Amino acid sequence: MGSPASYIPRLADAPIAELLGEVPAIMLLGPRATGKTTTARRFARSVVRLDSEVEAVAFRADPDAALRGLDEPVLLDEWQAVPGVLAGVKRAVDDEPRPGRYLLTGSVRGDVEAPTWPGTGRLIRLTMYGLTVREAARSGGRALIARVRESGIEGVSVPRDPPDLRGYVELALRGGFPEMVEDLSPATRSRWITSYVDQMVTRDAKQADEGRDPVRLRRYLEALAIHTGCVVEDRTLYEAAGINRKTAAAYERLLRNLIVLEALPAWTSSRLKRLTRGAKRHLVDPSLVAGALGVDPAGVMRDGVLLGRVLETFVVSQIRAEAALEPIPPRLYHLRAEQGRHEVDLVAEFGAGDLIAVEVKADAAPRAGAARHLAWLRDAVGERFLAGLVLHTGTHVYELGRLIWAVPVCALWSP
Repeated sequence: MGSPASYIPRLADAPIAELLGEVPAIMLLGPRATGKTTTARRFARSVVRLDSEVEAVAFRADPDAALRGLDEPVLLDEWQAVPGVLAGVKRAVDDEPRPGRYLLTGSVRGDVEAPTWPGTGRLIRLTMYGLTVREAARSGGRALIARVRESGIEGVSVPRDPPDLRGYVELALRGGFPEMVEDLSPATRSRWITSYVDQMVTRDAKQADEGRDPVRLRRYLEALAIHTGCVVEDRTLYEAAGINRKTAAAYERLLRNLIVLEALPAWTSSRLKRLTRGAKRHLVDPSLVAGALGVDPAGVMRDGVLLGRVLETFVVSQIRAEAALEPIPPRLYHLRAEQGRHEVDLVAEFGAGDLIAVEVKADAAPRAGAARHLAWLRDAVGERFLAGLVLHTGTHVYELGRLIWAVPVCALWSP
């Protein structure tokens, strides 16, 4: 992805270009190795690698002086390696708030969410996840959720050559890291993601938190990988990892800080009673399941429980990456009634309170029963319910009930 000829256009390209024309500074945040630097370089006239000690020295000593005189826009790559640079950017923007001055990229979220973070009101944040299948296929078009909201089922189309179930598993385990999307052999791809996980639990985690134990952190990551895409008690995870509750809470904060783990909060409503409030955890990229557990597509296909969880994590990763870059992003949730009487994998809520609900099924021809939880939600919330989608592994779009349709997963990346 380094050369212009091989660059894969990213969903972030358009909002970055638009924002640089209007605001002084942008922060591009996302997991390590998802292409943030490659994308940001295309907009920058000066590039500073703050994870390089040689380049970081001056910015650590005097960020104001180091920033002065650089051709703008200036890319400050991996800003978290020299956190003091943010104060320099703040002062520069306060003094001269003209558009297009700074691009910052980072792979750690924690400082950005701190109450005293100096970027508030001065930096526009964009979150950039791994390559979606739409990006990798260069297919263009709008996000499925956005199309359904605007045009209903008429906005849904299916690619000419949809995958089968095995194809979806292969796409999921290929993941969205640009290096993994390259034309690599399965063996090399496995080595790459295994190495990524190894470095994340040792080097990356150490930079973010000196107190962690890489062996126990890896065990906790393995427990999360096994339970990705499901609602699970905290005790189940920390007992599986052989750690206590306090350590598990610290490791979970660390993995969220490193943008390896995301949590879908529980959707709630005053009109519905007895809804659980626990979040549903997903690894941010389904390929991390392969890296953490050492499984391949054949292994996932043999495990029906893991198959469903990997497929759901894959779907959520595609929707999350596109939603994050919408001008007004929908809020993403899951829904679960007490004792699991009703469960909806993903609920996208828009600013006016309108909902699109999604169920994911490893089934090539789901019947009406697969939509029963969506029908329950539709009837409970009334006019707020715009559509329910049962995303499946078959090839056809068809109606399952009023405002509810069966839609192939591959419609997520159809033009």
